[in-house]
Amino acid sequence: MTLNRLRPLRGLLLAAALLSACSQQYSTEDQKELEPAYGLGREAAADASAEPAFPGAADPAPASRENYAVVHENPFLEARRNPLSTFAIDVDRASYANVRRFLLQNRQLPPPDAVRLEELVNYFPYQYPQPRSGPASLNAEVAACPWNPAHRLVLVGVQGKEVASENLPPANLVFLLDVSGSMNDPDKLPLLKESLRLLVRERLRPQDYVSIVVYAGAAGLVLPPTSGTERETILRALDQLEAGGSTAGGEGLRLAYEVAQQHRRPGGNNRVILATDGDFNVGEQSDADMERLITQERASGVFLSVLGFGQGNVQDAKMELLADKGNGNYAYIDQLGEARRVLVQQFGGTLFALAKDVKVQVEFNPARVREYRLLGYENRLLAAEDFNDDRKDAGELGAGQQVTALYEIVPADAPTAAAAPAVDPLKYQATSATDAGSSPELLTVKLRYQEPQGSPSRLLTLPVRGARFDEPSARASDNLRWAAAVAQFGLLLRGSQHRGTASWASTQELVSSASGPDADGSRAEFRQLVQHAATLQGETAQH
Repeated sequence: MTLNRLRPLRGLLLAAALLSACSQQYSTEDQKELEPAYGLGREAAADASAEPAFPGAADPAPASRENYAVVHENPFLEARRNPLSTFAIDVDRASYANVRRFLLQNRQLPPPDAVRLEELVNYFPYQYPQPRSGPASLNAEVAACPWNPAHRLVLVGVQGKEVASENLPPANLVFLLDVSGSMNDPDKLPLLKESLRLLVRERLRPQDYVSIVVYAGAAGLVLPPTSGTERETILRALDQLEAGGSTAGGEGLRLAYEVAQQHRRPGGNNRVILATDGDFNVGEQSDADMERLITQERASGVFLSVLGFGQGNVQDAKMELLADKGNGNYAYIDQLGEARRVLVQQFGGTLFALAKDVKVQVEFNPARVREYRLLGYENRLLAAEDFNDDRKDAGELGAGQQVTALYEIVPADAPTAAAAPAVDPLKYQATSATDAGSSPELLTVKLRYQEPQGSPSRLLTLPVRGARFDEPSARASDNLRWAAAVAQFGLLLRGSQHRGTASWASTQELVSSASGPDADGSRAEFRQLVQHAATLQGETAQH
């Protein structure tokens, strides 16, 4: 099908400073020479069971059709048997905005599975050094764990290179907009139109081209590829959109990809941006067919990002899956301020990829670490051998984007309860640490990435040496204290069995101890969210 045969749908065109240097901080930007990491075995798969809901955690209202993938929290793993932890990066922040909607708009605690720790932590900016070369810097820090003082908390931070807007490659953006009847609410299509107006007015450049494909009972092209210089033409097309009809998402997606391919910009940013409440019916094709289509288009260089809108019908699991398959990101727009943050303030990070298939692997030294647990990233875990496999899909890092991950570790010399070991000692394998295991290094962090258009992967390595386990969290950097506060907030919302001594009061104290910059007001807002959650939990427990 060629573009001159596509017609608009009838009826649709109607009228996101370090404090004391006492904590143990590490960065690839400080390294002069890298030492080889200590070498031990391979990561083993670990089973985890569903966690009990926190008392007071509320399910969506009875009329709600919202859907969230079940999150089985990562367990503690023995470093001697499972020395490698491998995961794909995740720069999505949808969970945080959705949690905010539950707390502020709905005045209820979110369902536990709506709370993804990594997306809460990654909502906020951190003070990581810019890379001197390449697309990213790698950073790490160690301090005491606030909710379990006998344990330690390790922060791993990735900083994507900042790129000025004028230096970003030209964009070929195809907006795939859901205009079905379910999008008629004020927080859906009207908010979607206002969100895209912000992008058009404040961020589109002359070299950028925008197309608009809509879908309801059928799919159609309502705006052919149009230069960013023709803002009024694009805005008029948005103004005329109205909601109505059923949902033919699969047909719309195929048409959007066709438009993107026919106007492909070599070396540019070719991307489909799906905006929907998540009620995405694929029509005659199955979900598996759609996933295959997205994967094929991803391989050709056309990525897919997803913007979620509205409530009561949020198909969170499906929207996250589509973005993951499409090498894009997933954002939930609960208010116009979030749209400005995602589409204007974070324009480069949201829409322009610096690197693709970005993976992190941490190797723990069993002479220093008995057990460890990765906080979040449950749906991003990879097998150890996937790290060196360039065929394995992973996450995308946008211009200026950051990725933060936290590990809770149990020191090798920490007190242990007198209990039978989970697994009997092995008869035919050596179980003592190797000579390398006696290294003063606590762990080694590795990051592997490819260029956006595909290339042999490149490797960054950061050994974490000489970490002192007596470092209190109060002397940690603002980065670690803030990330720990947000993670503790998420543990409480989830009712995690790993929340230890965490309480709403201690979370508020931890938040107050972090006094970093707050240029966008997100930290002040988070303090309010902690207070709201504490109040709601107390109210629910009384009923």
